[in-house]
Order: sequence, then C-alpha cells, then structure tokens
Amino acid sequence: MRAAFVSVHGCPVARLGEKDTGGMNVFLRETAKELGRRGVGVDIYTRAHDPNDPQVVELGENARVIHLAAGPLSETKRSLHQRLPEFTKNLHEFVEANHLRYDLVHGHYWLSGPVALSLRGRWRVPLVASFHTLGMVQRLVRAGEPDSEHRIATEQAVVRSADRLVLASPQEREQLIRLYGADPDRAHVVPCGYDRDLFKPMEKARARRELGLHEDKIVLFVGRMERIKGLDVLLRAVAALEESESVRMVIVGGSEGDAELARLRRLAMELGVLDRLLFVGPVPQSTLPLYYNAADVCVAPSFYETFGMVALEAMACGTPVIAARVGGLQATIADGETGFLVPWHCPEPYTERLEVILGNDLLRENLGRAARDSVGGLDWASVADRLLEVYDRALGGRLDALQSADCA
Repeated sequence: MRAAFVSVHGCPVARLGEKDTGGMNVFLRETAKELGRRGVGVDIYTRAHDPNDPQVVELGENARVIHLAAGPLSETKRSLHQRLPEFTKNLHEFVEANHLRYDLVHGHYWLSGPVALSLRGRWRVPLVASFHTLGMVQRLVRAGEPDSEHRIATEQAVVRSADRLVLASPQEREQLIRLYGADPDRAHVVPCGYDRDLFKPMEKARARRELGLHEDKIVLFVGRMERIKGLDVLLRAVAALEESESVRMVIVGGSEGDAELARLRRLAMELGVLDRLLFVGPVPQSTLPLYYNAADVCVAPSFYETFGMVALEAMACGTPVIAARVGGLQATIADGETGFLVPWHCPEPYTERLEVILGNDLLRENLGRAARDSVGGLDWASVADRLLEVYDRALGGRLDALQSADCA
C-alpha cells in the first residue's frame, strides 16, 4: 500500500518553533516514519520553502518528503491558496514522471483540501482528511481572520466529500459535527503521540546544568510567537507572582524579527520582568526534553489548541502543565490530578496556580508522576495503529489485501 500525504504549508523537515511550524509538522513526520516501518509507503507532498532543501528528502524506510514549487519561497501562508493550482499541477507531473501509484490520499490542513479533492477524483482513491485547526473555531476565538470565509467554505467541501475524517481529540470531533455537520460515522479520533525514547524524565539538576540554568524556579513556555498562544497572559501572570524575582521564565520558540516577539519584549519591559525572561528561540526537538525536565512547570495559555502536543511532551517528561481549558488540552490534562486547567483567559488564575505548584514541592512531584503515567499509551506506534484502522475503513477493509499484494 502507498499513501500520499498532502501538506501544502506544513513541511515535516522545517525547523520547529518558527512561524507556521508546530505540532502538525511533527505529526506528519512521525506518523509517516511509523507507517513506513510497517510497510506502508508514505510520500508527503509539501511546498518548497528553503533553497537548501533537496526536492526529495528521505525520512526513513518507505517514507519521504517531496518538495514542490508553488510561488516564491518567501511567500506567507496567508496567500498560499492562490498557489494551489501550481502546486497541484507540479504534483501530478511528479507522480507521472516517476510512475507512482497511490491507494489513498490523506490531506492535512485546509490549504491542502482543494489539492486532496483533485487527487481523489483523478486517482479514484479514498480521501482521508485532517484539519489540525478549524476555521470556524478560530473565528470564534480570534475575530477578523482575513481568509476565514474562503477557508471555512473549503473545510465544508472537504467534510462533505472525504471518506474519513481524522480528528485529534473528542473536542475537535464534536466541533466538526456541530459546526460543520460532519457525519459522526466518518469522524474518528486519532490523538497525537510522542517519542517514548526522547521524551522521558531525567534528573532536573542535570538538565539545568546542561542548559546553564541555575534559578530556583523555572516556568516554561514552548510554542510559536502568535497571539493565539496567549503568551501575554502568561507574562502578566508571572509578573504578579509574590516572589517573581526568584522565578525564571524560559520561552522556547519564535525567531528574531518576529513582530509578535518584539511586542512581547516591550510588554515584559513594561511589566518589569524582562530581566527574568530567557528567550531561547527555536531548538531542535532532540533538545526539548532538557527544557521540559529543567522546568518546574510548563504553561500553555492558548486561546485555541486542537490537541496541544507541548503539553503531552512535557507530561511525558514528568513535568506538570498549567493549560487553558480549550480544545484537546481538556482531553490530555486531568484538572487537579495531572496538572491544572484554567477556564478563563486572564492572568489571575494562572498566577494562583503557579503559586500553588511552585510553592509545594510534594504536590509538584505528585502531579508530574501522575502526568507521566497518564500519557504512557500515546506513543507514535499506538497512533499508527489507530490511523491504520481508519485507513482500512476508508479502503473498505482492503488494507490487509493491499499489504499482502505488496509483499508478494
């Protein structure tokens, strides 16, 4: 069996933490590698974005990334929908030139919707769709999205046509059914996973030594520099701590030149906590476990998260998480048992919960231990198992026959 993943703007080999990169990139890379190990060939078609990247990048056994030209390399996500005809044309040409055949198409994010629909019709194969974020939900939490009407119409077309829909959490599934009228029988929850060999507990003192961190208490934020991530709420919460001078806030993600990063620096200066902040920028995923283990608590104050991979990775390292009660974070964190969920987007409740966790070593250790235990079954192998179940349903139960034919 061979599957074509379509991810126009989310490249699995792009550097994480920068603009337009995040959990979806990791999901694409890790599921493709895991499926490849099981004999399922996966080609991920994405837009060329870096002149140093070769057109074809091998991810592992039976899995690779294929970069296709679609407008200038520097073009932003906002205008990429205008480049979809070029992307689709170049994809068809690559497939024909290399005599490729696919049994299934899996589209990722709304921008990939028109491309995936085109491939489904041309190849006459099942279409599986994942959205990762939903336009209607984003419009509710962040009004004024310039592409919202076009985006939502595209999402609705995909929901109507896809053979199967893959959602990251029960909350996203419920939103797709309620807001988009999705058929419940075609909507399946497949959560994100984590690398069990990478994200695991280690001695906090060792992690801090390796990172050169020596503060008494460390609060961690990992993510892109976007307003929807709620980092300004966290800055205000840390500024209000009774003993904020003993707390170091470490921010992983973003890059110099980001307008949002500049705004957050100005806010930190106004709040008088700029000297307590460490802006690390994007780091390789292999380094992230050091930051999770060095932290006393990881905070995810997002206004919207389909799943929240940062929370999962932190919990796998035994670090408790304080997060907004939104999206898939509600499915990952058990409030008061493996971390805390905050139902309000304001600093005061975050300050209160930070005071509780930072001031109670035993509670922090118990929350971290429970968090680690609770995510034990969410590795990439289990994600691949569930994804293959969805593919089998989309293929009408023919997955085993296709795999046997490939082996023969």
